[in-house]
Amino acid sequence: MVTQIDFRVEGLDCTEEAALLRDALSGRDGVDGVSFHIVDARMTVALDTDVFDADQVKRADHWESPETRNLSWWEMYNRRVLVLLSGLSLLLGFVLQVASGGHLLETFLSHGHGVHVVHPAAQLCFVFAIFAGLFHSFRKATGSLMRLRPDMNALVLVSVVGAAFLAEWAEAATLACLYGLSGLIENWSASRARNAIGSLLRISPVTASVVHDGHEHRVPVDRVTVGARVRVRPGERIPCDASVVSGSSFVDQALVTGESVPAWKKAGDSVFAGTVNGHGVIEIVAIRSASDTTLARIIRMVGESHHHRAQSERFIDQFARYYTPAMFAVAVIVGAAPPLLYGADWEQWFYQAMLILLISCPCALVISTPVTIAAAITSSARHGVIIKGGVFLEELARLRTIAFDKTGVMTLGEPEVCEFETIGHRSEEDVLSRLLALEQHSEHPLSRAIVRYAEANGITPGELVDFEAIEGKGAEATVDGDGFWVGSARFAVEKTGMVGLREVLSKMHGSDRTVVACGSGKDVWALVSVVDPIRPEAKNSISLLRTQGVRSALLTGDNADTASSVGRHVGVVDVQAELLPGGKVRSVQELIRKHGPTAMVGDGINDSQALIAASVGIALGARATDVAVESADVVLMQEDLEKLPFLVGHARRARSVIIQNVSLALGAKAVFLAFMVFASATLWMAVMADMGATLMVTFNGLRMLRPVRHG
Repeated sequence: MVTQIDFRVEGLDCTEEAALLRDALSGRDGVDGVSFHIVDARMTVALDTDVFDADQVKRADHWESPETRNLSWWEMYNRRVLVLLSGLSLLLGFVLQVASGGHLLETFLSHGHGVHVVHPAAQLCFVFAIFAGLFHSFRKATGSLMRLRPDMNALVLVSVVGAAFLAEWAEAATLACLYGLSGLIENWSASRARNAIGSLLRISPVTASVVHDGHEHRVPVDRVTVGARVRVRPGERIPCDASVVSGSSFVDQALVTGESVPAWKKAGDSVFAGTVNGHGVIEIVAIRSASDTTLARIIRMVGESHHHRAQSERFIDQFARYYTPAMFAVAVIVGAAPPLLYGADWEQWFYQAMLILLISCPCALVISTPVTIAAAITSSARHGVIIKGGVFLEELARLRTIAFDKTGVMTLGEPEVCEFETIGHRSEEDVLSRLLALEQHSEHPLSRAIVRYAEANGITPGELVDFEAIEGKGAEATVDGDGFWVGSARFAVEKTGMVGLREVLSKMHGSDRTVVACGSGKDVWALVSVVDPIRPEAKNSISLLRTQGVRSALLTGDNADTASSVGRHVGVVDVQAELLPGGKVRSVQELIRKHGPTAMVGDGINDSQALIAASVGIALGARATDVAVESADVVLMQEDLEKLPFLVGHARRARSVIIQNVSLALGAKAVFLAFMVFASATLWMAVMADMGATLMVTFNGLRMLRPVRHG
C-alpha cells in the first residue's frame, strides 16, 4: 500500500538542496516518489508501506506547521546568535589589525594579493568569525561536494578555504559573515511566506460550545459531529460548516469567501467554519465534520498546490541542475589554464576562479519563481480564490477565452417556477408528488426550484426506487410503481418520439425562461416553466474581461432562445446552446484550437468533463458540487463573477513579477562580471551581489501577498 508522509527538513531553502535529497531517496526500495514544498521546508515522500521499514517511518521527523511545533530556545535563536557573534568577531578582528599598525582599506580590499600579514589575535577573531558564519552551511556544503552536486554552500566553503589558503583572513571572514547574514535574512523572508500560508490554519477555532439537553459544553472541534447544536457568541469564530437555527447576526466571511462586507445571517442560512460572528448570539447545527468543512478543503487544496508546479519552475530547476556544475568546471579552467599555458600568477587566477564560483550560484534565479508563486496562491486564497498549483496560475496569465455555463454561473442558480401546466386529465397534485420524489435526488438548480414549488404547495413525495440521473438530459425512476421521467425538451422528444413537442414547448418559452417536461413512457404529463435571474455582476464582469483582452463564450444545455437572451443581456456573442456534456467538451476544445488557452467556468456535475478539458477549469461558489470542485483547477469560494477579472489580472501580475525576478537575478551577475573585467571585484563583493539579488527577488516576489484589485 502506498501512503504519502510529510517530513520536516531543517534549513531547506533552495531547490538545489531539494535535488540532493531527491537523488538520495529516489530509487530506494519502498520509495515511490519525492516532492518538496520549499516555502514550508516540507518534503513529501510516497512510501510503499509493504516494502518500507515501518519503524524507520515512526522514528522519522514528521513535518509540522511552524505554529504547532515546540521549539527550544536554541532552535529559535541559534542562527541569529551565531551571525551576531560572527559579525562581532569580524569587527574585533579589524580593530585589532588596525591597532597593530595595519591599514583597514588595504586589509579589506587586497584583491587576493598584497597585504597578508595579520596580527595573531586578529587572525584568531577572523577564524572564529568564519566558524560562526559557516556553522549552518558547513554540513550542506560537504554533503553537496561528496555527491558531486556543488551548491551555493559548497561554493562559499571552497572560496573561504581558498581565501584562507591565500592568507586573506579578513576577506575570508567577511565572506563567511556576509553569507551567514544572507542566510538569516533569507530564512526570515521565507518565514513571511510560510506565516501567510499558516494564517489559513490559524483561522479555525480549537474548541466549540456544544449545546446538549440545555447544557453547554466546550469540546474540541474535531469531536463536533454532524447534527450537533453549537452556540457561537459575538466575536467568536464559527467552528464548523453549519446552518443557523436560532438568532441572527452579521458574519465576517472575508477569510473564506473574500467578501469585504459582513453578511447578514438568520435562521436557515448557511455559515462556514473559520468565519467570525458579529454582534449577536447564534445557534447553529453542524452539517459537515471538521475534516470536510469548506475551510478544511481550502487548506487542503492550498497545501497540495505545490504538487502542480509551473513550467517556469521546472525549467529553472533543470537549468540549475546543469548550470552550477558547468560553472564549477569553468572556474577550474579559469584558475588553472592561464598559469599552466602562459605562466601567469597562480594566486591571481585562483582568486578569479573563486569569484566565478561565487557569482555563478543560481540561488537567486531558482528562488525567484517559487516564492512568487507561493505568495500569489496564498494571497488569492485569502481573497476567496483557490488556485491548485503554479501551473494553473501560469495558464491563467495566458488565457485568451473564458467559457461559461449558464445555470448557476451566468444566472443566480436560484430559479423559481413561474408556470406549471398539466397535460390531459391528470391532477396537479399527482404529477407534483411524482416530480418531487424524483427531483429530491438531483442537485441541479432547476430541480431545487421544482422541489421548493412542490413543498410550498404542501405536496408529499411518492415512493421512489431505481433512480438514475442521465447526464445533461434529466432523470428517471420508478415512482409509485410506474416509470417516470423528467428533463429537457430534447430528452422529452427522445422519450416520447413527438417531434412536434418542441413547438408546444416553445409556446411556454420566454426570453428568460427554461421549460422542463415530465411524463411516463411516451406520454407527457406536465410542462414546468422556470425563470432563473441573471447575476447582476455578470455584464460588468464580461466587460472587464474584454478590456483585458479575454473573449467570452456561453456554453449551455438549455434551449437556444433562453441562451441567446442571456448572451445578449451580458454581452456574450459566442453562444452555444442545447449542448450535452460531451458537446461542451468539444466546444471547449474548439475554442482552444481557434483562440488559444481557454478556461471553463461551471458549478455542476454536467460541467466536470468540460472543466477537465479546458486549459483551466474554474468551479464557481462554495455551493458547487464536489465533482465540479475536484475536477476544477481553480475554485471561487464566493459566487461573484467579478473575481474572474481579478484572477486574470492577479495571474498576469505574478507572471510579470517572475520575469522581473529572473531579470534581476541575471542582471546582478552581469554587473558583477563587468567589475571582474576591470579587476575591481572581491570575494565579499561577490557575496554581496548574490545576497542582494536573492533578497531583491524574494521581497519582490512577496509583493504578491498583497494583490491589486483590477477593474
